[in-house]
Amino acid sequence: MIAATGAQFELTGEQRAIGALAAEVARREIAPFVAQWDRDHVFPRELYRKLTDAGIMGILVPEAYGGAGADYVSYALAIEELARVDAGTAVTVSVHTMICSAILRLGSDEQKARWLRELAAGDVIAGFALTESDAGSDAANIRAPANRTPDGYLLNGRKQWCTNGSYAGVIMAMFRTGGDGAKGVSAFLIDPATPGISVERVTEKLGIHTSNTCDLAFDDVAVALSSRLGEEGAGFGNAMRALTAGRIGIAAQAIGILAACLDESVAFAKERVAFGKPIGSFEGVSFKIAQMSTDLDAARMLTYRAAALADAGQPFAIAASKAKLFASTAARKHAAQALQIHGGYGYTTEFSAERHYRDAKITEIYEGTSEIQQLVIARSHLGRLD
Repeated sequence: MIAATGAQFELTGEQRAIGALAAEVARREIAPFVAQWDRDHVFPRELYRKLTDAGIMGILVPEAYGGAGADYVSYALAIEELARVDAGTAVTVSVHTMICSAILRLGSDEQKARWLRELAAGDVIAGFALTESDAGSDAANIRAPANRTPDGYLLNGRKQWCTNGSYAGVIMAMFRTGGDGAKGVSAFLIDPATPGISVERVTEKLGIHTSNTCDLAFDDVAVALSSRLGEEGAGFGNAMRALTAGRIGIAAQAIGILAACLDESVAFAKERVAFGKPIGSFEGVSFKIAQMSTDLDAARMLTYRAAALADAGQPFAIAASKAKLFASTAARKHAAQALQIHGGYGYTTEFSAERHYRDAKITEIYEGTSEIQQLVIARSHLGRLD
């Protein structure tokens, strides 16, 4: 049982069923192939059509647009089960869902009609383009301009670390439409087939090799006024709200990595014999597993609480920051412990401990670094003192 706004509740049958379905799809469609995908840095595009059949690509999209119409708790459970098998797949779905949510909240009727059904059907994958070379955590400092034209806007600039960028059918991107600071930023929904958009570089990463990350170039890209998502100048706030929801997904991704580390560590500790007995009988191993299990439960409680608050329509930004901060820290810490438990085997690709170790670190960086989460949480108590 977990607490939300002081009340106790349990996962519903529907939520459990969605989690179980995601686990089954991951076991059948991802697990047999993920080691090879990771080695070859494969983005498994056809996988997302299979995830669509399970309702995962449109998990938060209302049934009226062809989605599953599920809630954030169900979404967190699905992401956890995907990440338990492959963290790269989980973040692809997480960012895709984050954009779906932004369109639902901010989109015009025309934008919803154009994009949501295709996104829910898996025909289109959504990408996100915010970061620039001099604007990462300081996202209000983006400089790429969107200049008004008689018919809409002309976009120019470079965007880094665009998740799903090479395979996206729609990109939520931030450009500067006004002066300095947050109030001059606007959000746009852009078809990447629009002339002037190109992939400049696919980013080689430490982990999450099945997730696509790239740099996008925008050279005199003409878009209609109707491509703007939300009000002009409100894009920074819209991006931050999207990232707040996205933090639930990344916390769930971290939980999935941590759960895999626990499962595999327990199995190895029972089977591996040293000094005449299973290594799990030694406190140096068993205590690591005990702490891993405890932190897994704590991460789940924080994440489910944030998701439940979002479902209840209540403020959840601080809860999401706490969930992401704790879950990502725990995933990184215990991925290292899982590798240590596996010893020399953990340092080889024969076991997946090394992949979890590589995948875990990014959860402390994207969708807001751990330092940004601490800043958000601290300001909720102290306000701004600068």
